[in-house]
Amino acid sequence: MAISGRFVALVLLGLVPVLLFPGWLTMLATAALLTALLVAELVFAASLRQVGVVRAEPENVTLNNAADAVLTIRNGGRRMLRGSFRDGWQPSAGAQDPVQDITVPAGEGRRFTVRLRPTRRGDLKTPHVTLRSFGPLGLAARQRTIPCQGSVRVLPPFRSRRHLPSKLRKLRELDGKAAVQIRGAGTEFDSLRDYVRGDDVRSIDWRATARRSAVVVRTWRPERDRRVVMVLDTSRTSAARIGDETRLDTGIEAALLLGVLAERGGDRVDFLAFDRRTRARARSAGQGNILGRLVQAMAPLDAELIEMDWPAVPGQVRAVSAHRSLVVLLTSLDSGAPEEGLLPVAERLATGHVVVVAAVRDPQLGAMLRERNDATGVYRAAAAERALLQRAAVTAELRRYGVEVVDAEPRELPPRLADMYIRLKAAGRL
Repeated sequence: MAISGRFVALVLLGLVPVLLFPGWLTMLATAALLTALLVAELVFAASLRQVGVVRAEPENVTLNNAADAVLTIRNGGRRMLRGSFRDGWQPSAGAQDPVQDITVPAGEGRRFTVRLRPTRRGDLKTPHVTLRSFGPLGLAARQRTIPCQGSVRVLPPFRSRRHLPSKLRKLRELDGKAAVQIRGAGTEFDSLRDYVRGDDVRSIDWRATARRSAVVVRTWRPERDRRVVMVLDTSRTSAARIGDETRLDTGIEAALLLGVLAERGGDRVDFLAFDRRTRARARSAGQGNILGRLVQAMAPLDAELIEMDWPAVPGQVRAVSAHRSLVVLLTSLDSGAPEEGLLPVAERLATGHVVVVAAVRDPQLGAMLRERNDATGVYRAAAAERALLQRAAVTAELRRYGVEVVDAEPRELPPRLADMYIRLKAAGRL
């Protein structure tokens, strides 16, 4: 049973005769009248035992976009249902109007829409719907909570999509679709043409030259159908916030851009989210489908407050691809002791693969270096300098093993990782 504000106001109004005419009889009469009104309200309120709720779950929605959750309330009772309902979405679902008034005639149903604007990626849920049925005067109501589970999957926003057109233009140039043909080892043969001054003599096709009595060179194009393996670190270091998002979210953005770009470049893409066990996995199975597979796999990912099991990473990569591949490790350069985790694993992987380490750098470090106005600023600048020197040392060690490193601020990491992929493809290293 629920008491409305009207009933509270009526009770306060009923105290007036008690104050004006104090006495037991006045008090008993007032209490009896209020009780009778309350009982009458509950008697004439529509019963909720024969009310059913059917939910139409919203489709997947991208973070910060809106979705509609539709409820159908059916009144199987004999009285008109007048009241309200509350849909129990968790706060991060961003329900704009979870509480709404309802009027459902006896034997009929009505549809109601709750607008959602999620503020968090992942699977957001609601366990129940709470109904209230008021009496004719709206003084009191019956209340019932009906289990009615619902969920909506909030997908990553893929803000780095804006970089995709420019990166695809560069990729088409390398692939010979725009203007440029490249030459070099590790690429696929494309065609023959006459030698021009400046061409590499190693590109000369001597058999074709002998047949045509003119110097002929081979042109090449980047190899296709190579394999790109992305490993996203979901351990405790990925929970750190850099700017207005976590390292994990930045890694997701970079992986989405690289995955779509690599698939458009004709390569096979495998994605793996890992810490001590595999949290998500996705792979391209046909042209143009990798984006949907990636966002579905990445949507429920959360940072796990455990250490990364680096020695297990080579085995995970080997299970995905036994051949030479581009292995991209989306992780942190300042996580614990890199000489015991990232460095030996990167060195081991580099013996059989092309390895790229992509890490997010906190832009606050650069700001701290410049702010030296007082003693506190000097100490902060010294701490920032130390952190940057440590990152530089780890980067130098990785490059000594032949590992490429992309160390950039959150908004710059996705396009710079895409540029690294294009440079490796242009150099024939894939």
